[in-house]
Amino acid sequence: MRKSSRIVAAGTLVALMAATTAAPALAAVDPVQHDLDVLTTQDGVPAAEAVIQDHGRTRVVRSNGTTGQQFPRNGSFRAGSVTKTFVATVVLQLVGEGRVKLDAPVERYLPGLLPDRRITVRQLLQHTSGLYDYLRDLALDDPESLRHRGASPEELVALALRHPALFEPGTGWSYSNTNYIVAGMIVSQVTGHPLSAEIARRITGPLGLRDTYLPRRGDEKLPSPHAVGYTAIGGKLVDFSDFDATIAGASGGLVSTPVDLDRFYGALLGGRLLRPAQLAEMQRTAPADELGIPGARYGLGLGSIPMSCGLFWGHEGGIIGFTNLAGVGPDGRRVTVVFNQDPAPGEANRHLLAATDTAVCS
Repeated sequence: MRKSSRIVAAGTLVALMAATTAAPALAAVDPVQHDLDVLTTQDGVPAAEAVIQDHGRTRVVRSNGTTGQQFPRNGSFRAGSVTKTFVATVVLQLVGEGRVKLDAPVERYLPGLLPDRRITVRQLLQHTSGLYDYLRDLALDDPESLRHRGASPEELVALALRHPALFEPGTGWSYSNTNYIVAGMIVSQVTGHPLSAEIARRITGPLGLRDTYLPRRGDEKLPSPHAVGYTAIGGKLVDFSDFDATIAGASGGLVSTPVDLDRFYGALLGGRLLRPAQLAEMQRTAPADELGIPGARYGLGLGSIPMSCGLFWGHEGGIIGFTNLAGVGPDGRRVTVVFNQDPAPGEANRHLLAATDTAVCS
């Protein structure tokens, strides 16, 4: 749902890891455990979990914070903008079937929706459309006002279109959740089915991801077992596990588990979900200079992130209550690191990246 501006370059990661390793109380601990403990003890997040799948072996590492509540082993959580990779995968499957063309205008599939008829499907998926991010108009500083609000895709697009374009289509890069709301609408229009049904039919069903789904309007409950998702309101942590995530929809509403996300990214990067031509398009990246991170690039719903051992392909996700990063390292190791607070406190976003680097590269 939020920008994936929490990615840090390899050099920054090395510095962070060196700085935190100096803490004597955390010295002789497993490296991944150490980095999760930094999140809970130094940053104060309630709990953190890393699930690492490495050539058939699964490893789960957890850390508890001040609330005393532990992540259930592979519990459900809200995956935020990781949803974008799922949506881009469905769109690219439709491209492979000849039902959508990447460089065709959105106008072909959703006539009259966007005032600028030049915006293409590719530009939506790569955040080069110039569309304003509707999320900026939601009262994120008053999360209780959003708990039961919900929204239709049309409503969210209308919020964005009250603002002028940020730039001419294809001439810049700016992360906008509006792009993926529109992409989800294209899926529904072309297939005649809700986006949630197409994700189930094309991705979660074939891969056996039984704990991953896109909730519909009014479905506010996280399934058990789940971590408690917290947000800070009035200086206190408030349980925000349950709310109507259709305010994120195709841009960030997905519910999943770390094991499911590891399997998804492994299957995607392993060529099981897209034909070679479409996977190559997904990995054709543009500089994501807006993020202010040397080397960070963005493809079609997929980011390439410099880490100490090479490129990590995946996506960050942040939505009220949860923050995570999931993807695949250069040697095929699949990693999801998640903590149960959003917005993140202190240096938690950077330490999330340090933990991911350790899990991927150590």
